[in-house]
Amino acid sequence: MKAKPADYGKTLRVNRSAKHGRGVYATAPIPRAAKVIEYVGKLVPVKDSDGIAEKQMTRAGKSGTGHVYLFTLNKRYDIDGNVPWNKARLINHSCDPNVFFDTTKMEVVCLKHIQPGEEFRFFYPSTEWEMSQPFVCNCGSSNCLQLISGAAQLSDDTLAKYRLSDFIAKQVQHRL
Repeated sequence: MKAKPADYGKTLRVNRSAKHGRGVYATAPIPRAAKVIEYVGKLVPVKDSDGIAEKQMTRAGKSGTGHVYLFTLNKRYDIDGNVPWNKARLINHSCDPNVFFDTTKMEVVCLKHIQPGEEFRFFYPSTEWEMSQPFVCNCGSSNCLQLISGAAQLSDDTLAKYRLSDFIAKQVQHRL
């Protein structure tokens, strides 16, 4: 799955993020439910994802410039968004998200109205059931979960507070 980059220059820009190195910011007001950007990359079998994640984490540790850009699509495939034309890969995590990654449509959608200059933030466990590289969260929100390790490790009550990808919602239903 390889898509050409879209022109989102009128509504977003990549800039330095105070907490995460780089981030994606609104350049104009964006209404709730608006599509912000597409998430593009390479389709990879789930069985290959851990190896790809390991390589991305090793590279990130050496350069300090990146992280893991894999999203769960379904039980068979993930998408590796670690391609230069995928600005959406630079949208950072927060336990108080303002955008949602719709992995069915492969697009990022606003959860609330976003003001110019506001950083786009999404909740990683909304797209990740198990994370090969859990991390300590430093989002600073009042409802920060502290450790981000995938939706499988979160309670149903916690997950009910967030919009979840179709795949994660199905995984939660199966666990009930």
